[in-house]
Amino acid sequence: MVALKDYRDERLRKLQEIKDLGINPFPAKSYRTVEIGEVLSDFDEIMTQAEKDKNGLNVNVAGRIKSIRSFGSLVFIKIADQTGEIQLFLKKGDVEPFEKGKDNLGVENVKLLDSGDFIEATGNIGKSKTGEVSIFVQTFRLLAKSLRPMPLEHESFDNQEERLRRRYIDMNVNTEVRERFKRRSKFWQATRDFLNENDFVEVNIPVLEHTTGGADANPFVTKIDALDQDVYLRISHELPLKKLVGAGFERVYDIGPRFRNEGITEEHLPEHVAMEWYSAYWNWQDGMKFMEKMYAKVAKETWGRTKFDIRGFEIDFDKEWEILDYPKIISDKYGIDVFESSLDEIKKSLKDNVLEVENAENRSRGIDKLWKNIRKDIAGPAWLINVPKFISPLAKSNPNDEKIAERFQAVIAGSELGNGFSELNDPIDQLERFMEQQRLRDEGDEEAMMLDIDYVEMLEYGMPPACGWGNSERVFWFLEGVSAREGVPFPMLRDEVSGTTKDIYPEVFRKAKVKKDGEKS
Repeated sequence: MVALKDYRDERLRKLQEIKDLGINPFPAKSYRTVEIGEVLSDFDEIMTQAEKDKNGLNVNVAGRIKSIRSFGSLVFIKIADQTGEIQLFLKKGDVEPFEKGKDNLGVENVKLLDSGDFIEATGNIGKSKTGEVSIFVQTFRLLAKSLRPMPLEHESFDNQEERLRRRYIDMNVNTEVRERFKRRSKFWQATRDFLNENDFVEVNIPVLEHTTGGADANPFVTKIDALDQDVYLRISHELPLKKLVGAGFERVYDIGPRFRNEGITEEHLPEHVAMEWYSAYWNWQDGMKFMEKMYAKVAKETWGRTKFDIRGFEIDFDKEWEILDYPKIISDKYGIDVFESSLDEIKKSLKDNVLEVENAENRSRGIDKLWKNIRKDIAGPAWLINVPKFISPLAKSNPNDEKIAERFQAVIAGSELGNGFSELNDPIDQLERFMEQQRLRDEGDEEAMMLDIDYVEMLEYGMPPACGWGNSERVFWFLEGVSAREGVPFPMLRDEVSGTTKDIYPEVFRKAKVKKDGEKS
């Protein structure tokens, strides 16, 4: 089997030969006039017009070479751009020959091309003898020479580790992966459109924060040299957006990355895109109605449907959402009173249900583990309501029962896919809850919220009643039916360089690099 380095050496030889011809193998400009997909979809219309004009329709297409078949004076080259693939038909005598001082190549120079190269070709549109839509080439030129071969059409590229590390290959070979990320873009665009149509204003807020909050999560820590201060990468959009509500924005949102220094699982990534919105003069019930419409609208805009089969659950966003009562569902399942039970009782219930006990360091964490064990079997779409106030430090209390919060969580296919509540705007109450969170943090709960006194100060100036909501791109992953790592273009992986690359670039890896633990890489 030919080694990658041998393929590369042969392509380097061709690269030099191209340069010796006086041709720039990496020109800056392309003269493409039409995308391949347009030629294929509008072929009949194009040919009708060409017949009326009594001549062929001359176009210039460009793309990556997928394959080359040479039969002496005839050459067939298949190229692809993001819209499709088309055949180039090259016939000696019809193609302008190579001439020194011009950028064009001739049929005699095809041997210098390889799969993976980018070329452009000018010619007339037509069909080959086999009926395939083709470009009958008059001139062609090289746009970029590839030094490493893409997998050939008959070869698979399905090793997950390789695919995730080299997405640029994955998306070329497995085009359905590239289509997935077009849908991901459409998902967020549909979200943005829905919010804009409902008079929300998008405001981008900082990623670096002196105090981070708005979620139970372990933050990443970095440093701003200019200020000589440690700062955090945001774990949520919440507090800055609510400061904007206090500043007079009645409907505001942001879409962007957030960072949580936690494990990498099928549903979680340390870095991911999320959206949060806040609306003044709404409460949690207004937010529930709004989000039911948003889920249905975004699903239709992204996938063209509202029904999904997710992990064995059948979901329909057009049907009425189920309502789940948090205290009742816990009591019915475990006989636990979420308000009065002791930590020991909760730990016993965890143990009796073969659930993890060690990290149930307080009542909040323990009860949350019990709830998640129930949640995994719920299809939804459903709203979880009446969540205890002690595990909702930023939510307003229910006026009919001070022990519960006006909070609503979307439960879909056994997972929580969104969270919202009537926002707490009482600065005294908020400070007391922050102090309780800080106590839990001081006792070792690294995911408890930090005390943000600047946010409390904003509340003292006054913030109107409001509802807020947040969801991450996990919604997209679920509806798309993929894991977290498959759902982002470039997932975080352990840093690694292949042995082949080290062999190809010895000058880069000549000096041994020392890891943080002192071992040589």
